[in-house]
Amino acid sequence: MKLTFSIFFTLFFYTSLFSQPINEFRGVWIATVENIDWPLRGMVNSVDQKAEYIRQLDMHKKNGMNAVIVQVRPSADAFYPSPYEPWSQWLTGVQGRPPSPYYDPLQFMIEDAHKRAMEFHAWLNPYRADNKIGGSSIARNHITRLHPGWLLTYGDKKYFDPSNKQAQDFVVNVVRDIVQHYAVDAIHMDDYFYPYRIPGKAFPDGLAYRASRSTLSKDDWRRSNVDSIISMISTVIKKEKPWCKFGISPFSVWRNKDKDPMGSDTKAGVTNYDDLYANILLWLQEGWIDYVAPQLYLEIGHSKIAYETMLDWWSRHSYGRHVYIGHGIYRTNERNIAWKNPDELPDQIKLLRQYPNIQGSIYFSSTSFNRNPNGWNDSLQNNYYKTPASIPVMEWLPENAEQ
Repeated sequence: MKLTFSIFFTLFFYTSLFSQPINEFRGVWIATVENIDWPLRGMVNSVDQKAEYIRQLDMHKKNGMNAVIVQVRPSADAFYPSPYEPWSQWLTGVQGRPPSPYYDPLQFMIEDAHKRAMEFHAWLNPYRADNKIGGSSIARNHITRLHPGWLLTYGDKKYFDPSNKQAQDFVVNVVRDIVQHYAVDAIHMDDYFYPYRIPGKAFPDGLAYRASRSTLSKDDWRRSNVDSIISMISTVIKKEKPWCKFGISPFSVWRNKDKDPMGSDTKAGVTNYDDLYANILLWLQEGWIDYVAPQLYLEIGHSKIAYETMLDWWSRHSYGRHVYIGHGIYRTNERNIAWKNPDELPDQIKLLRQYPNIQGSIYFSSTSFNRNPNGWNDSLQNNYYKTPASIPVMEWLPENAEQ
């Protein structure tokens, strides 16, 4: 009897320790800007592009992933035939040049992801228009040529003026076109709203602020500009396809606790609310977005923005929406000793699985897995993602009518 109990306890302990969620989001970002992940730099032939995408997709499927988040509009350009924007220079080498042999990359990527039972999230950058002034390929029909008055120059880049209503409508139309014509599972945006500050340079929207005659402070006015486009995009997505998700991947810190009692116990030099004018919590509270994927790219025990601190904070501020944790596995390329530790990622996964309000992970970025960093491909395949998981259901959304 004692022996039976001992065996039972051992099996129970082993099962509890190594059991995996039945439902868990397991995604990978595939960045196209500057050819970070796909297509590889100089890879302009369509046949090669398709083969490389399939290679990456198969690698991620083998690692246990069930979603890809692919950047299809990196800089007011397109990885699909768009009526609004030119073909991306990072697809064909020259902005406006169609792929050769011709194909629709977005359609191809969606279909191949779905063949592998993987969700496809279309990743768009809302405001970036020229990623490097003087160093970018700019087509005749690019927005910087057609509507220069909609744009503001800051540093070596051009951005849509977030307060410009015509620019907002333009971005909303871009989103509507994608959702109407493609079977994307989600529209995804990252942390680039108002740009990260350049020391000693003010973002040049003073004239627009004065012209608005807003009674809001300039900071609140900026936040209201971003709020409005997020609300509009949410509305158009759900109008076109109510089951299509809308997700945001913000910088890790909403606000520091020394600025707001609701903030996290961190010492971030940049925050979403105060510097990027992105009030993520409002978007969650209002139900404008379906998931948030905070970029917790720092390690467990970091002195200013510790992974475990932010994990706990986001778990308590989900407002009923899904939270997928962004892991910065690209940092294994750095000299930081924490990211040379093979236990760093496994420990992060084990920690997040302790929180019922955290539904999964997204990794930045795709080609980082090529090197099997710290043996993490093996860890995922043989342990943490050994058992396939379904995408967690969002109870507030209807079933996908296209499936």
